[in-house]
Amino acid sequence: MTHVEDELNSQPECWTRAAEEAVAHTAALPARGERVAVVGCGTSYFMAQAVAGLRESAGQGETDAFAASEFPHGRRYDRVVALTRSGTTTEVLDLLAGLRGTTRTTAVTADPDTPVMKAADDVVVLPYADERSVVQTRFATTALTLLRAHLGLHTDAVVADARTALAAELPQELVGCRQFTFLGRGWTVGLANEAGLKMREASLSWTEAYPAMEYRHGPISITTESTATWMFGEAPEGLAGQVRATGGLWVDGGLDPLAELVRAQRLAVAVAAARGLDPDQPRHLTRSVILAP
Repeated sequence: MTHVEDELNSQPECWTRAAEEAVAHTAALPARGERVAVVGCGTSYFMAQAVAGLRESAGQGETDAFAASEFPHGRRYDRVVALTRSGTTTEVLDLLAGLRGTTRTTAVTADPDTPVMKAADDVVVLPYADERSVVQTRFATTALTLLRAHLGLHTDAVVADARTALAAELPQELVGCRQFTFLGRGWTVGLANEAGLKMREASLSWTEAYPAMEYRHGPISITTESTATWMFGEAPEGLAGQVRATGGLWVDGGLDPLAELVRAQRLAVAVAAARGLDPDQPRHLTRSVILAP
């Protein structure tokens, strides 16, 4: 078993623990009514998109998501939350340093022995969700679960769906597809983006991700018999039929969207295996991007 397989299989236990710990971290996490920005790089940026969508739709306060390198310094926030598995990513550390003394910052990380511990005003450490694999799975979803529980939006049903996602067989026709498109709505757009990234990192697949209503506005033109279109959450009316009419494979995400992401992680590993690739050694990637001064 690869590291990434072992780590993605542990997600139900990690989610349960994060949800139980959320109340202990209340003071470090955004309060109702605060104007918040959530930032990250790569996978953490896509999780930031999901957090922002969840928090704002729950009426907790205006919430934006940015890649750490694209943070708009002209805007004012009550708190900036940085998601960083490694705690060493240059763009995140530079942003936190620039906000010191002007904006309250919180870092959610997996490693307590890294520079982010001193860079942020508040820190939440999830060491049980740390990973050996370059490809992120459980840290990303556990950090999202922590914040989802903080918002009062996590239930035991989410964990049950994750166990189902791990136990159920993947449709064999999925592994044979040559192109994958992931769709989301609201907070699940971030999950769709992350599913696409997992497929690219682990299996070198051609993948795309869009807000579901945007799929009709051009992207559907590339759909063929070798395309899988996977919906995270409830699909717009009529879209499944339109995709099937192209000959493409429609995948209806019937589980909780975060559990659907677990299924997509499994697919990335399965496609990598079918292509003779090692998902623990993705091409041109390292566990953390650390830039020289």
